[in-house]
Amino acid sequence: MRLFVNGLLEVGGLPDDERTTIDAQCRAQGKSVEQVLSEAIGTLSGLSRCAGMVMAPRMQPSLKHLEFVWLGRGRALVVLVTEDGMVENRILDLPDGVEPSALVEATNFLNHRLAGRTLDDVRDVVLAELEQQRHQLDSLTKRVVEAGLATWSGDGNRSALIVRGQSHLLEDVTAVEDLERIRTLFDALETSEQFLRLLELTSTAEGVQIFIGAENELFGVTGCSMIVAPYRDSREQIIGAIGVIGPQRLNFARIIPMVDYTAKVVGRLIG
Repeated sequence: MRLFVNGLLEVGGLPDDERTTIDAQCRAQGKSVEQVLSEAIGTLSGLSRCAGMVMAPRMQPSLKHLEFVWLGRGRALVVLVTEDGMVENRILDLPDGVEPSALVEATNFLNHRLAGRTLDDVRDVVLAELEQQRHQLDSLTKRVVEAGLATWSGDGNRSALIVRGQSHLLEDVTAVEDLERIRTLFDALETSEQFLRLLELTSTAEGVQIFIGAENELFGVTGCSMIVAPYRDSREQIIGAIGVIGPQRLNFARIIPMVDYTAKVVGRLIG
């Protein structure tokens, strides 16, 4: 089967009607990245009759504004606004003794250094400056700045897994043993870690990747296969992966070009 499937990677195309359906459903105007991705895998799942899944891109938009808002003794709201209009709010526990004036000073200090940088860039610049003591912030304000940056610590290194259409995996189940295998797969999808590792492997490879049954520990247990392709940004850098999970004997000839085309559309829309 592996030889047969590898041969399919070099032949075949997507019918015009399926291409049109994908283009029509995957429109980015007025939608967030998550909405575009969710609709893309929903369309892919519907056309393939498989479960669709996508690893959301590890993207950090440039920052526009950050503000600390006093909520009363010991608490503040941290508001982060990006250049693309996204707004995130998080609650911050303040160090003892912090007054509203320290929040104003911390806000001014950070906004002076945002200048279109990503969160990681700002964090590196600010922490280096705090370490070198090249500013006039008092100790409490320094702690507010550090705590505010820490509320987003690690976000840029985390990938999100979005899954749609799991019910398609139940369509051909006829035995209790099959149901148990699918339940095992559902549990794995719920935790997502194993799938993220597979998708991250794909994000370092070229073109469509295929995992068939026993070739992978997870799919060997569940009797399923996965077809997945990376998608790229405008600089041709891989930023995520999208694909489907279905029975071990999928219609590979039809679904391989479908996954490949959807990955290209997603990259064009959000890259």
